[in-house]
Amino acid sequence: MADYDWLREATEAEIEAHIAALDPEHRREWTWHWNVWARPEQRPPASDWRLWLVMAGRGFGKTRCGAEWTSSIAEAEPTARIALVAANLTEARAVMVEGESGLLNVGAPWRRPVFEPSLRRLTWPNGAQATLYSAAEPESLRGPQHSHAWCDEIAKWDNASARATSAWDNLMMGLRLGTDCRVVATTTPRSVPLVTRLIAAERVTVTQGSTFDNAANLPAQFLDAMRGTYGGTLLGRQELDGELIADVEGALWSRALLETCRVDAAPELMRVVVAVDPPASAGGDACGIVVAGLAADGTAHVLADASVEKAGPERWARTVAATAEAWNADRVVAEANQGGAMVASVLRAAQVSLPLKLVHASRGKAARAEPVAALYEAGRVRHTGTFAALEDQMCGLLAGGGYQGPGRSPDRADALVWALSELMLGKVSDPKVRIA
Repeated sequence: MADYDWLREATEAEIEAHIAALDPEHRREWTWHWNVWARPEQRPPASDWRLWLVMAGRGFGKTRCGAEWTSSIAEAEPTARIALVAANLTEARAVMVEGESGLLNVGAPWRRPVFEPSLRRLTWPNGAQATLYSAAEPESLRGPQHSHAWCDEIAKWDNASARATSAWDNLMMGLRLGTDCRVVATTTPRSVPLVTRLIAAERVTVTQGSTFDNAANLPAQFLDAMRGTYGGTLLGRQELDGELIADVEGALWSRALLETCRVDAAPELMRVVVAVDPPASAGGDACGIVVAGLAADGTAHVLADASVEKAGPERWARTVAATAEAWNADRVVAEANQGGAMVASVLRAAQVSLPLKLVHASRGKAARAEPVAALYEAGRVRHTGTFAALEDQMCGLLAGGGYQGPGRSPDRADALVWALSELMLGKVSDPKVRIA
């Protein structure tokens, strides 16, 4: 049966002639035969791998790749017992099973599995089975045995308390059925402990690719929007180009450190502040706007990055006012090196009625950030969610001074430093502080 390489070059008449020449059984299988439609990089490697790590940009076709491999294993091996592991059970069901490229929607309809949600189990007509697991519950993988596994978006697995690595370790220790146990892991790359560890492991084959490799199956409007908005940015390199962004040597923050700080939600907070790093001009750097709060246990929680790009004073001031209202903040902290009176008047004009604290920087951004980075090292700061643009800047600030992150200036990171200094470092953060 013809494959993708031939199909890509064949004319419509050649394809029709090819189909007409097939016997009835092969003709029926044509639409569902993955090797006909799969790009070469979506097919299992020919090497002797135990782990196939598909690490590519969004829209590459990673989910389809994992589902088709899982389906092929199940159809070929009636005794297969497959683990399907996602960040949580909701995603396992919505993406890996019921999604557009999930197991219930790939392969020939007459060979598709039956899904029993209450048992978290899929059963194929030949008897092969797959069970859903949540990586957020590592202990659920302690005990069950499997012959194969498909793990989706491993870079998203919860890293708090080393849950991601614990889930992986428990899975691997139970991978002992059959004679050729294998795992496929599909993910958008992120420099988290589990991903960096797996790349360096033995018998691992890594497939990398970009969103644009799958351009034939994605809307042109979407591709144009992605290029225009994220082309060339660190976020675009990671999420679209599928590039694993390594840590900058000497940076105050590492991506692995930030992953250990991530939580789903913040506890009840005693204080919430909005910190602002105003731009020098409307057409220049971004206006950094970061929200953070202090919990009763003494930990700080970064709640939101509301920064705005290329905004004039009126626009960024309105954003500060709206952000303060949305988060019920009790204070706005604003750097006033670019004209304290102007910053104060602009914020007042935007109806920021909260107490306003103007702070004056006497040291460079990196120097101000060092004591805040130490708070992260001590485990005293949490990120409630992922703030990609902010975290890229944090990971570009260098100990001893300097910046090697995206953009000309770490405005978002500077706003974060002011917010956490206000909440946790008091007057120690900068000696020249006054109340407006």
